[in-house]
Amino acid sequence: MTPGPAPVIGTARLSLRPHRLSDADAMAETLSDFAVTRMLSRVPAPYHRQDALDWLVPVTSGALPGWNLAITNGDDAHIGMVSVELRHGRWHLGYWLNRYYWRRGYMSEAVEAVLERFSRRMPDMPVHSGVFADNPASLRLQEKLGFRMTGCSEIYSFARNTMVAHVETVLQPGALQVARAA
Repeated sequence: MTPGPAPVIGTARLSLRPHRLSDADAMAETLSDFAVTRMLSRVPAPYHRQDALDWLVPVTSGALPGWNLAITNGDDAHIGMVSVELRHGRWHLGYWLNRYYWRRGYMSEAVEAVLERFSRRMPDMPVHSGVFADNPASLRLQEKLGFRMTGCSEIYSFARNTMVAHVETVLQPGALQVARAA
C-alpha cells in the first residue's frame, strides 16, 4: 500500500510541492553547505549540481515510492525538503533545510503538515526516523510532533566519511501531535 502521488500542501508560510528538475541548482547550493549535509546520512560532501540531478531524475519520474516534497517559500524558492520514503519495508521521514532559514519554525511547520497529510492517507502506518546524536534541535522537533526514541545505533555518514551515533525514533499511528490554533 502506498500513500498515492505526492500532494501539494500549503501551510501558513510555506508551500510543499513535488520536486522539479529545475530545483537542482537550489538543492546543490544548500547541500554544498557542510553545516547542512553533516546532519544527513546519505548525502555526500562535496555536493554538486550533478548529484542533485542524479537524485531528481528518478524522483520526478515517479520511480520511487513515497513523497519527496520541496519546501518553498512565498516566491517558490526551494529552501529544503521533507520526504516520507519506503525503505526496507518501513516508512521513513527525512528532512533538511537551507541554513539561512533555520530557527524560524519552518521545519516544524513543514514536517507537521506532511505527517498530518500522510497520516490521513496511511492511518495505520508507523513512521520511522532518527537523528544524529549531535543534532538535538532535530530530536526536539521530532519529540514535539510525537516521535519516541526506540534505540541508538551507529550509521555511516557520507558527508562526514565516518560512523556517527544515531538516535532511532518512531511515530506510532495516532500519535502525531498537531499544533492547534489558539
